[in-house]
Amino acid sequence: MLIVMKADATERETMEVVRIVTELGLRAHPLPGAQRTAIGITGNQGAVDASRFENMPGVAEAIRVSKPYKLISLDLRPEKTVVRVGGDAAIGGDELAIIAGPCAIESRAQAFAIAEAVRRSGARFFRGGAYKPRTSPYAFQGLGEEGLKILAEVREVYGLKIVTEAMDEAGIDLVERYGDMIQLGARNMQNFSLLRRAGRSHLPVLLKRGLAATLDEWLLAAEYIMSEGNYNVVLCERGIRTFSQHTRNTLDLAAIPAVRRISHLPVIIDPSHGTGKNYMVTPLARAGVAVGADGLIVEIHDQPEQALCDGAQALTFQQYEQMVAEVRAIHDVITPAMVK
Repeated sequence: MLIVMKADATERETMEVVRIVTELGLRAHPLPGAQRTAIGITGNQGAVDASRFENMPGVAEAIRVSKPYKLISLDLRPEKTVVRVGGDAAIGGDELAIIAGPCAIESRAQAFAIAEAVRRSGARFFRGGAYKPRTSPYAFQGLGEEGLKILAEVREVYGLKIVTEAMDEAGIDLVERYGDMIQLGARNMQNFSLLRRAGRSHLPVLLKRGLAATLDEWLLAAEYIMSEGNYNVVLCERGIRTFSQHTRNTLDLAAIPAVRRISHLPVIIDPSHGTGKNYMVTPLARAGVAVGADGLIVEIHDQPEQALCDGAQALTFQQYEQMVAEVRAIHDVITPAMVK
């Protein structure tokens, strides 16, 4: 159920509704909007009596929700969510968010060389894995906490916000210590205990779509996080597994407008994992921005041919700078049209 407050409802009236919901043994999720506050109710096994709320001061209406998701939906929040990262950076606002960096942190020198290129491009976010889920147990697994320490240095020296992956609950503890945004990878999209732990974090979450996840499964994974109280979730389309042989994955660009029709959450694309091939990254990045993505997460490397992880899909610095110029030009053209 959703409780929609009147435009002139006071904070006291809103908190009284929250109190009643809590007394019923349920969980209230108040989300202020530009025109109103809506309160999502979760934890109920059956229907909630709407009459309990309809006559309360400040309440405009109580809406029953038949969809499997409540908190991620436009019914709860018609306005688009803007997720703040590290205080002064955002994903989902007017600026195209560009998250760039290597697949994995290999050394301090490598991370700093790439961070310099990211900062020079005007991007606000630096990505890099300290813990890497790899198909082979013999592949490079990341530097662990030492990699996180290097990322924290990158933030201090270059002012970039750190986006890095956590593979388990202990990993989230470490990302909270060193990073600015928790990335949950495709393989963990339905790791429900990890989703709930991320939902209790004070950091925003970047949730990648699973290898073969439907749109509903992806959105319900976000609902898991939000149901624990963390409403700062960014969705990331990173390609799904199909029968195609010409790319590593198939980047589902149709997912961007599909999500827009259902959810208020920001959504970005990953053209690096979505293609797996260096020469395809820029064209798919352009296409992703053209269909309305709020940003990109891309892999770049100072020496892609020597990368310990995913070198085949990493852009060189020159290719990256050209891509940034092109996607920003597209974003500047389509943004006024999308506002209208």
